[in-house]
Amino acid sequence: MSMHVPTRPSWVCAGCGHAWPCLDSRRQLTIEYADARVSLSVYLATNLIEAMTDLPTGHGGDLYWRFLGWL
Repeated sequence: MSMHVPTRPSWVCAGCGHAWPCLDSRRQLTIEYADARVSLSVYLATNLIEAMTDLPTGHGGDLYWRFLGWL
């Protein structure tokens, strides 16, 4: 099991303390969803919506690029 998972409500990585999805979690997710790119997009979009709820002062555009822009 990965240590690079989000902690809520701060959305920082439990493994490294960087903003989630951190570089390591992005690598792991890319491998895990290698044959299911649409499923990865849905998973990240769901997390984006939850993060927007948990981080109401966060800028939606910044969160979008953080969660989905790297795809």
